[in-house]
Order: sequence, then structure tokens, then C-alpha cells
Amino acid sequence: QVQLVESGGGLVQPGGSLRLSCAASGIIYSIQDMGWYRQAPGKQRELVATITRTSGGTTNYADSVKGRFTISRSNAKNTVYLQMNSLKPEDTAVYYCNADKIATNMGVFGDTWGQGTQVTVSS
Repeated sequence: QVQLVESGGGLVQPGGSLRLSCAASGIIYSIQDMGWYRQAPGKQRELVATITRTSGGTTNYADSVKGRFTISRSNAKNTVYLQMNSLKPEDTAVYYCNADKIATNMGVFGDTWGQGTQVTVSS
């Protein structure tokens, strides 16, 4: 079984920065796609950023975070990161880590989610 554990959330003032981390646990050989999503109160979960394993780590960002957020990953550590700069109150949400096509000693796991970490941007 694979688990994703997020860390790094918290309270930050507008204009501040946070770095989220998400580590996959278990005997993992590779993870194809990893990403971050968020869900604000009363809203649907939305994509923030994704990154592939191949093709040099192709990234994709929501328009609302382009130029402010940077996604990266460490394949050796089975970890994905989200550097968030110039944070705005509208970035307040629970941030969820996602991983897909996880190859392990017990087979390949599909769409897997972390438990979420709260990010609050407020003065």
C-alpha cells in the first residue's frame, strides 16, 4: 500500500511564501505523474500544478498561480514540492498531493491522494 504524506502548510501573511512537500511511502520503484490540487471552502477541488516523471519533468500550472508557484520533484526521494511565493488570500485552501501510476513491489497503483494540508493566507 502507498501513502502520500504532505507537510509544510500553515498561516502566512499576504505576499509571503510557503513550501509544501509530499512524500510517498512504501517500496516504490517509480511514480509517473505527481501534482498538487486545492480545495477552498464551498468550492470544488481544482488543479494547482502537475509534473511528469519523463520528458524532463514537464510541468503544468493553473493560470491563477503561474509565475508565483513552482512545482518540482525528487525521484530519488519519491517526493514532490510546491514552492508558493507572493501568496494571496485567495490561495487559502486545503492543498492535496496526488500521484498516479505508482510502481511498487505490490503492483501499480493509480490515482492516490494525500490527506491534505491547510494553507491560510491572512493578515
